[in-house]
Amino acid sequence: MTKKKVLITRRWPEAVEARLKELYDVTLNETDTPMTAEAMRAALADYDAVCPTVSDKVDASVLAVSGQRAKILASYGVGYSHIDTEAAKKAGLVVTNTPEVLSECTADLALTLMLMAARRAGEGEREVRAGNWTGWRPTHMIGTKVSGGVFGVLGFGRIGREAAKRAHHGFGMKVIYFDPFPVKPELAAETNAEKRDTIEEVLREADVVSLHMPGGKDNYHLISTERLKLMKPTAILVNTARGEVVDGKALAAALKAGTIAGAGLDVFEGEPKIEPTLFECENAVLLPHLGSATKATRDAMGYRVIDNLEAFFRGDAPRDRVA
Repeated sequence: MTKKKVLITRRWPEAVEARLKELYDVTLNETDTPMTAEAMRAALADYDAVCPTVSDKVDASVLAVSGQRAKILASYGVGYSHIDTEAAKKAGLVVTNTPEVLSECTADLALTLMLMAARRAGEGEREVRAGNWTGWRPTHMIGTKVSGGVFGVLGFGRIGREAAKRAHHGFGMKVIYFDPFPVKPELAAETNAEKRDTIEEVLREADVVSLHMPGGKDNYHLISTERLKLMKPTAILVNTARGEVVDGKALAAALKAGTIAGAGLDVFEGEPKIEPTLFECENAVLLPHLGSATKATRDAMGYRVIDNLEAFFRGDAPRDRVA
């Protein structure tokens, strides 16, 4: 039986690539650099499946392919705002993602960013590495205590709830949340989380605001100049969701003006490009999209893609279909 032709747009963990080679006639991106729109269009015409990542922009222009062969975009990652799902549907493409398997590690990183921003860990390390530390003193690099504070979650899905568990059970924080969709009472009860009816209520009340809303046009610049002004001057903003959820220029201005105390960012609009004014903010912690970057999680994400491909090629509905 002829193996299905599958294209992997970036390098994946070694064990996952080995399994892909066993199952399919697989082509790897040996250079591990983002594919051009032209190359993506060519792949859609030549392969049975294309497996993109969040670094691949699969918009309507990419999906406008004459003589398309591919029938599935099996994306590696939980977010899928990099794919124009409506255009994919029109092109007859099934779209899948990899939820659940990265929730814990992404939540771990959200708390890492919270602590780094609150305790000025990035600033402190830079001072030590530069040889500028002159020793302990009572007024040196005073940060913010998070234990016992209010942890606000925007987007109370899997990752948001995992972050809330860590904040509540690990740091004794009160959890409040906003989500545009109903949340089962038993899920909120895990952290005694209290629902708020609007984003603005969470911003006004929280000491830490952790973003877990999906990307895309509906949440573009959800955190704006106006909304940043609602936050406490002692508050911390954390983003492990999608870069476009935050207006980077507005955030940098707020950090410089003292509108909020600090921010921890793992994602950026237009990444790997970063809003230049954020580099000027000592009170911003900037990480290179490490939310799911553990071996166990990245392996699990790859195997989840394979599960979706196997189901699709059998003629079954992939469990992680999003379009």
